Formats: sequence, structure tokens, C-alpha cells
Amino acid sequence: MKTKTYINDIMHFLVHNGFLVTVAVMCMVHATLLFIFWMNGVIPLIQLNTLSVIVYAFCFLLIKYGHVMPVYISIIVEVTAYTIISTYYVGLRCGTYCFLFSIVTIIIYFGCFLFKGNGRWLIVLLLVFNFGSYIWLYLNFSDKPPVIDVSPATRTTLVIFSSFVMVFATIFYCAIYIYASEMEVVSLEERNKQLSVDASEDALTSLFNRRGFLPIVASLMGTEQINHFCIAFLDIDNFKRINDSYGHDCGDEVLRHITGIIKKEMTGCEICRWGGEEIVILMRDYDKEVAKTKMEYIRKNIESSPTIFFNQRIPATVTIGLAENNEKYKLPDDIIKAADDRMYYGKQHGKNILIFQ
Repeated sequence: MKTKTYINDIMHFLVHNGFLVTVAVMCMVHATLLFIFWMNGVIPLIQLNTLSVIVYAFCFLLIKYGHVMPVYISIIVEVTAYTIISTYYVGLRCGTYCFLFSIVTIIIYFGCFLFKGNGRWLIVLLLVFNFGSYIWLYLNFSDKPPVIDVSPATRTTLVIFSSFVMVFATIFYCAIYIYASEMEVVSLEERNKQLSVDASEDALTSLFNRRGFLPIVASLMGTEQINHFCIAFLDIDNFKRINDSYGHDCGDEVLRHITGIIKKEMTGCEICRWGGEEIVILMRDYDKEVAKTKMEYIRKNIESSPTIFFNQRIPATVTIGLAENNEKYKLPDDIIKAADDRMYYGKQHGKNILIFQ
């Protein structure tokens, strides 16, 4: 059982840090090639592999700051350029063309996360470019003697190593894709099961839905005595842009991250996913000033806490409308609409703001 948990932890790390692991592996591959060519005194390829190691070290910094697309392009350009230059110097028989095939799974796997809809035709074009590069190499270097003739032992080492990298890449990315898909299926099954068990709870965020939330508010308003509470209506700013730019899986992760912040800070309060990216909070025994301070703190906390999704930092903000219960509100919809109207006013006046009157 512990072994299975350990493997799951490793796979979970690999899935969520795929770009980081890829850059680390590519850096080690070129460090190994640097050693091989250094042992054989192939100066041009010693210099080329040194440059490649530097490129991947720079890619680490890009990933740290969430710039994934430049890393994706850098991998494709670097591998293609390296394959062509190394083939020119040591010949096609050394098998360095295998590196072209090793990035096929990288192009597909990460491309599917980076490109959506018609943008995925770019993946097809990149694959065509990749295969076209191999055809060009074969036609131009299959009968051409290398500039530098390495020893048979070195040639065999290069063929075995480049073939291993190609096979490893295929197995590695297929494995993490299968794992991610299985985990998504398990996650969906658990969500559906939870939704069936408790129809008052939102499956994605584990917050109340409207069906579970409205009766609680109604119970506070169904007495002659005016109960003291506040309602906050939150809406994630530019949520459609997040979904369109990064995909709905990323949008779900942003929503879970933000609701996690709210749940942590608003213990003892009833929280509802009102619909889509809208969240409603019932604050019992809060007066307006206390509620205002708390909501402003949450707004700033969300603004300064981006969601991490596949090594990308996804910033998000919320606009909040706040209403305090009083005698003019007769039904739950009345006070919720008042908070909603204030939130909408905030949307029209700059977003990422708290409106309380």
C-alpha cells in the first residue's frame, strides 16, 4: 500500500511539473553528450552541447516565472538545430536524428495543454516540420561523409544513447498521459458520486449550491426579529478569458484555489457556489464594518495568490458586493440581489474592488 502511494505521489509530481522535469532531463541529455564528445575531442559539438545546457538552464528561469510557451518553442528549436548541426559534423550513422523523434511526444503532450480549438492545428504543423526535418537530413546526409569521423565505439555509443532517449521519451509521456487521464476519470467519478449523495453541494468546489444555501438564508429571515448577518457576492474577474486562454481544466483549478482561500478564511460561514464563477457568503452575526474588513482582506489575498497550473502562475482577482440585512429585505433573493447589484456596479467601475453601499 505504501509503495502504491509512493508511486502515485511520484506520478502526481511528474504530471504537475512536466515542463520542469522535461527541462531537467534535456539538460542531463546534453551534459551526457558533452561528456561523450569531450572524451573524443569533437570541439564543435563540445561547444554546441555547452550552449544547449545554457539554454535549458535559462528555461528553468522561464518556468519559474510562468513563461511556458517560450520553453515549449525553445525545446523544439534547440533539438531541431542540434540534430541538424550534429549530423553535419558526425554523420547520419551516429543516430542523432533520433532526437527529432524523441520530441514528438513532447510536441503533442504539452501542445494539447497550450493550444485549444483551432490552435491545435499548430501541433500538426510542428509535427510536419519535425518529420520534414528528418527527411531533409536523410536526403542530404545519407551518402555524405561526416566532417569529423568519430571512432566506431563512439558511433555505437551515440546510436544507443540517442535511441534510448527516443524510447524513454515515448514511454515517459505516454505513462504520465495515461496516469493523468485515469486520475481525471477517478476524479469525475468521485464528483458525480458526491453530487448524487448530496444534491445540496457543488461537486467541483464542495460548497453549497443554491438548493442547499437558500433555505439557510430563508431560516434567518423567516422570523419577526431581524437577524444580524451580511451577504457577500463575489465574482471572479475575466474568468472566461482564463478558460479561453488556458482551458477549462485550468478554470476549474482557479475556481478551486479561490474557494479554498475563502473557506480557509471564512470558517463558520456558509459559502455557496451561486453559479459559474460566482460565490455567495453568508456571514452570521457580522456587522457591516467587520464584514467589509474581512472581504477586503480576502480580495487582497486572492489578488496576491495566483493559481499554479502546470508550472504556470495564473493570476486572478474578484469583485465583491456586500449587503447587510435590514427590515427592507423580506426574502433571501432580495438581499442576495442587493449584493449582486453592488458587485455588478464594481464590475462596471474597474473590477477587483469591494462595493458595500
